[in-house]
Amino acid sequence: MIPRMRDVIVAANWKMHTTPFDAGDLARTIAARTRVSGVTRVICPPFTGLAAVRDALAESDPDVEVGAQNVHHELQGAYTGEVSAPMLVGLATWVIVGHSERRRDAAESDELIGRKLGRATDAGLRPILCVGEQLAERDAGQQEAVVDRQLRGALMELDPAGPRMAGLVIAYEPVWAIGTGRNASGRDAAAMATAIRAVLAGLGWGAAAEDVPVLYGGSVTSANIAEFLAEPSLDGALVGGASLKPDEMAGIVARAGLTAAARGAAV
Repeated sequence: MIPRMRDVIVAANWKMHTTPFDAGDLARTIAARTRVSGVTRVICPPFTGLAAVRDALAESDPDVEVGAQNVHHELQGAYTGEVSAPMLVGLATWVIVGHSERRRDAAESDELIGRKLGRATDAGLRPILCVGEQLAERDAGQQEAVVDRQLRGALMELDPAGPRMAGLVIAYEPVWAIGTGRNASGRDAAAMATAIRAVLAGLGWGAAAEDVPVLYGGSVTSANIAEFLAEPSLDGALVGGASLKPDEMAGIVARAGLTAAARGAAV
């Protein structure tokens, strides 16, 4: 049973791939292959590809939205090489915050991620907040405690009733499944989605916690996406390597479209 009609979302995280010269063509191709009713499609290229992807989609398929892969926690200042939320306005409408690769490579803390989240929402960007555990933490049975800590650290200072927070999306990405070819089971991911909404409710979201879309991320492909979208508590995917392949994206979004249609019929 689906308590709310949540968005079905497929977000493509291109990571450090594509150049400004080929990003637009790839976005155009993916858009043409994924015209499916009921699915929110988001493409997140590197910073250098944002303008090219924005322009290509504006011409070919304005329904596909553009996201950034990161944002700085300050509005401006002496932060060489960084990009602030106001700089992204006009280039993107979404932003990924707290991806495990940022936590790992840039030592981003939960508190810092919370500051980024606040800057993004203040600028009107719709955030995808990433959470997830390491393999050792799952093997120790600590996965829910880890995600609880990450959510509380990032969201504690933000007002759940604020108008910007209504667009929050959570991506559960078990770190051990990212880029490894190994993915969590649909049942494991669904259990975490339920745990995530319970944490949100405990942070003051109340019934609105059930409205927050939860995506799965971690070696998502067209071959395994059905297992995750068969779970009512999951609402789509944050796709990594497969998002660079138009055939894979076509298969993933097609399956997401079936989920969206089934949910619409159930309401």
